[in-house]
Amino acid sequence: MAVLRTLLGEALRATRLRQERTLREVSSAARVSLGYLSEVERGQKEASSELLAAICRALGVRLSDLLREVSETLSTLEADPAVPDTLPAAVPVLEPVGAAAPPRHVPDVVAAA
Repeated sequence: MAVLRTLLGEALRATRLRQERTLREVSSAARVSLGYLSEVERGQKEASSELLAAICRALGVRLSDLLREVSETLSTLEADPAVPDTLPAAVPVLEPVGAAAPPRHVPDVVAAA
């Protein structure tokens, strides 16, 4: 399974390179250190939503467009049987929304008066 921070970094770098801009230009406009932006682009740092928004503003792209691009890439990778599932066996499998699940007993809580 692809790591989200790697896909985000690749998409940011691709956008910056399409614009023929340097790390220095974008980091300055986003008010983030050049080294940190480089680590984000290489997938070594997990960027906060605030930082992603600042980088997108500096690149002149919408955060929603970046996330949509990453989502489409991730969807393609997940559909590819050649991409190995790297989750450890101990991680529970998430059920799809609306999947039938056994009812849970929730005890009644009586407030003390």
